[in-house]
Amino acid sequence: MLVRSGLGRAGLPLFAAIFAIVLAACGGAPVAPTQAPAAESAAAPTQAPAAVAEAPAAAAEPIYIGVSGPLTGPNAQYGAQWRKGFDLALEEVNAAGGINGRPLEYIFEDSQSDPKQSVAVAQKFVNDPRIVLELGDFASPASMAASAIYERAGLVQFGFTNSHPDFTKGGQYMWSNSVSQADNAPLLASYAIEDLGLKRVAVLHLNSDWGRTTKDLFLPAANEYGAEVVAVEGYLPEEKDFRSTLTRVRDANPDGLVLISYYADGALIAQQARTTGLNLPIVAISSVYSPKFIELGGEAVEGVYTNTNFFPNDPRPEVQKFVTTYVAKYNEEPDSFSAYAYDTIILAAAVMREYGTDRKAIRDGLEQIENVPSVIYGSVTFDPETRRVRHPQNVKMVVKDGEFVLWDGTPVASVR
Repeated sequence: MLVRSGLGRAGLPLFAAIFAIVLAACGGAPVAPTQAPAAESAAAPTQAPAAVAEAPAAAAEPIYIGVSGPLTGPNAQYGAQWRKGFDLALEEVNAAGGINGRPLEYIFEDSQSDPKQSVAVAQKFVNDPRIVLELGDFASPASMAASAIYERAGLVQFGFTNSHPDFTKGGQYMWSNSVSQADNAPLLASYAIEDLGLKRVAVLHLNSDWGRTTKDLFLPAANEYGAEVVAVEGYLPEEKDFRSTLTRVRDANPDGLVLISYYADGALIAQQARTTGLNLPIVAISSVYSPKFIELGGEAVEGVYTNTNFFPNDPRPEVQKFVTTYVAKYNEEPDSFSAYAYDTIILAAAVMREYGTDRKAIRDGLEQIENVPSVIYGSVTFDPETRRVRHPQNVKMVVKDGEFVLWDGTPVASVR
């Protein structure tokens, strides 16, 4: 599935119209820049604001970013949140004149966050001279499967949700503004053990490269903070029945569960844990921080603890400006994934304006640019050695009354 978005254009140029006719003849007409796929019509705007359509950048040739990520499949909600953040940022960028008079647009290829599909998307993007920067994929394994292709082609692969510590080790063209699990997993351990007071924990982890790596980083940190890990259980991405696993976990007599999961599997585990009689505190990695986690988990995820780098009630002016604009456009609060997507477009625009729009100029610009405004971090500067943001944050949260709220500092022993 290809979704092209360019909220700063007054209309499609002639070559795009011809391309649409040719593609339609082959059985796959592209989606118009401001039209969402039928399955996602509720998740994206159907019409660009008039003020953006009349922006000064509208008449010039666009600059294209390629996006590889999930629009369908089990992780589709993440892609839907991305698009909201992308589109909001594009409105701002293009209304302000785009990139030195040229509008910025993206072409979104649906990979379902599947490594096989992300490789095919990468091959398509590197062979398209219009694509000057690639964003994604969602899951680190999907991104890392394609990294060698981007590195050989000299096209920046900006994995803005890729927390695997090895992602940016794939080459000089791998960059990320996501916090590495080398930092985040110990923060989760500190939250679960030092803050919440858990002493005997069971760990359930997605049995992927990302899940295993995060688990391997969490376990020694948990031991260092003084907890005993009484059970470690991996599960496959397509697994739906966790009852036998949870029975083994229950028999290990933990006082809390730690989930290294995405929102869909995390919500399902929480539901089945409750029906298995495991009414214990659950602490989950930040990947569950999505409205879909609460929608899918219902009452079972009430009281689940997690940490994140973004919270919409953060009083910082830049955060409140972003949240207000986002709520006005989508009638819902943003989560960290839409915030990361927004930040990434703002960052990309800043690099292109200052350092140029060819592939190598963007890579070199990321190394040099400093203090780019960010709703997540305040400002962004990269460490040229790790190619990651220098100053991660850690916001501690809990699900209460059907929504994510700031944790009030009460240990779980006081509320059990």
